[in-house]
Parts: sequence; structure tokens; C-alpha cells
Amino acid sequence: MAKRGRPKKSDPVNSPSHYKSDNGVECIDAMVAAFGREAVNTYCKIASFKYLWRAGKKDGNAEDQDMAKMDWYASFSRGKDPRLDD
Repeated sequence: MAKRGRPKKSDPVNSPSHYKSDNGVECIDAMVAAFGREAVNTYCKIASFKYLWRAGKKDGNAEDQDMAKMDWYASFSRGKDPRLDD
């Protein structure tokens, strides 16, 4: 669970504060530890589809934010951790 290159403040796409435990562990990292990377990759493919499906339709969420989340989950499902991008 390397933290190098991750955003320091809350980012609604790359590192939302509501998905971080009190000790700083992000939910996605806990999921990988609990279920394994392959299972989380499958989850991320499904989540990516969900964000594409709902893009621009959920009150309070801009379409571009949903599309950014879709990209995030699609990247993670392919083994690339978007939190490590500069």
C-alpha cells in the first residue's frame, strides 16, 4: 500500500476522503488485501460501467466527474493505479 505520488488532500476522483480510514488506508487497498487483485479488478470493471451508464444523470454529480471516475476504475481494473499518476 505505497503512498508515493498520491494526492495529499481529498480528491473526489482519485482519493475521496470518505473512502479513507482513520489511519489513512483507502478502501480500494483494503479490498485488494481482503479479496485479492483479480476480484477487485472485476469489481472495478463493473464500477467503470456503472459510472459510464449514469454519467450526467445523477443529481449533484457533473458528467465530467462521472467520466473521470469511469476512467479511474477502468485504469485500476487493468492494473494501473491512477493515484500514482503525476
